[in-house]
Amino acid sequence: MKLTAEGLKEKESWKKAGIALPDYDISKVHDYTNQNPRWVHFGAGNIFRIFIGSIADALLANGDMQEGIICVETFDFDVVDKIYAPYDNLVLAVTLDSDGTTEKRVLGSLTEALKSISTSMPRLKEIFAAQSLQMASFTITEKGYALTDSSGKFFPFVQRDIEDGPGKASSAMAVLCALLYHRYQKNAQPLAVVSMDNCSHNGEKLQASVRTIATEWQKKGFVDAAFISYLTDKISFPWSMIDKITPRPADCVYKSLKNAGVEDMEPIITSKNTYIAPFVNAERPQYLVIEDDFPNGRPPLEKAGVYMTSRHIVNDVERMKVTTCLNPLHTALAVYGCLLGYTRISAEMKDAELFDLVHTIGLVEGMPVVVDPVILSPKDFVKEVLDVRFPNPFMPDTPQRIATDTSQKVGIRFGETMKAYAAKDGDASALTAIPLAIAGWCRYLLAVDDAGAAFELSPDPMLDELTQQLKDIKVGEPETYHGQLKPILANTNIFGNDLYHIGVGDKIEKMFIEQITGKGAVRETLYKYLKSLPQQNKAAR
Repeated sequence: MKLTAEGLKEKESWKKAGIALPDYDISKVHDYTNQNPRWVHFGAGNIFRIFIGSIADALLANGDMQEGIICVETFDFDVVDKIYAPYDNLVLAVTLDSDGTTEKRVLGSLTEALKSISTSMPRLKEIFAAQSLQMASFTITEKGYALTDSSGKFFPFVQRDIEDGPGKASSAMAVLCALLYHRYQKNAQPLAVVSMDNCSHNGEKLQASVRTIATEWQKKGFVDAAFISYLTDKISFPWSMIDKITPRPADCVYKSLKNAGVEDMEPIITSKNTYIAPFVNAERPQYLVIEDDFPNGRPPLEKAGVYMTSRHIVNDVERMKVTTCLNPLHTALAVYGCLLGYTRISAEMKDAELFDLVHTIGLVEGMPVVVDPVILSPKDFVKEVLDVRFPNPFMPDTPQRIATDTSQKVGIRFGETMKAYAAKDGDASALTAIPLAIAGWCRYLLAVDDAGAAFELSPDPMLDELTQQLKDIKVGEPETYHGQLKPILANTNIFGNDLYHIGVGDKIEKMFIEQITGKGAVRETLYKYLKSLPQQNKAAR
């Protein structure tokens, strides 16, 4: 069995392997989409393929949509050459359930794969000039919207795009702006430009980047003032919240597909270090909440499980997830997982102290100040995280992956709850588990685990600065600590607060010092503080 248009003709073989095939005519979908593009998506990676691709697949299967999605890769062009083209843009989606069962399905909803380079621009312009186009969506990560460095200067590649104008655009935001300018020139039809990236106020970030490029081009005479008005009046930038844990392709999944007779499923590492495969594995739970602002119409996304709502509710859902119900729990498990020698998030959930830690962060300390979005229950959401999603032993997700860029995350993941306590009680001194999580991150930055062995820290833009600040602290020698944490804990750029001003800085320092006393001190500190919590606040195990 081969994952190609020709290979799918062997229907009985796929059926015997337990792999469902599309029951719509893929070639007709491709032909219709080619002539009537409705949805184009930038960022052709895994979460797009299995989540957004499955939304379109469901709409096609139910007859609610005739068009597929046109894909555009903006960063790693090997993905198009090695994962899309050889497989006729098909995706083998593997859902990993917590009971050990899997669902395998071929998705035929991705009709075309392009690269955001000059040779693709004629086709991209054709797509963006089409009056049928209703939606351009994005999963390019938060970094994909960044135009400036830490000093506020444009990155060199962005500056080149500004100087060269829309005719030579190369970066993602400049390419998008150039395509919107082409649409404006051709017919000035409206369009929804939708970020689906996992970051706060994603639509606002996308809008700001596009407008910045357009404004700079106007200053240089490349575009006129009416184009700026067009971006304001006819282009919407809906906000969204997306949630589906999608780890890198697992070897066990590859082996199971190979044993079932599916050929050429080997994962690859691209020239830009993307780990990707013709298949995508992910958990079953998934959430996509989108602000319903589509000035040229839209597919009936709600029929495929998408929550279509107001910007206010999207923001509330995002805050619920990121500040209370999932992300802070993930970060706590990430740093302590690395310290305690774990390589799977699911295995950590069998650890009594770590289970109690994340239970307390989410259901005890978070719930009194959680933002309730109404359309989803915060308590039900976090219980699903704790009871189903994180413990799923068949999800190959690692604390090392989650620990990436933690300095960029702790402010929203922990800082917002601490800020809410300070507003409610005058300070956040009542908290224990959240300060313990922050102390764990600081201890993690020493790059020595609880057994005394060195380990590699995950990438983080502040890593050099933070590790330099703590370089003289030695595990097993608490006397080497003499206040090195203070500049970090007082840094409002990291936490959104000076943690000493809200009553938790000294507590975190104390916890940190206890964790550096020697081997096993991390475990002992976790046990000490979690045991001290009132019995009714502890997890029922």
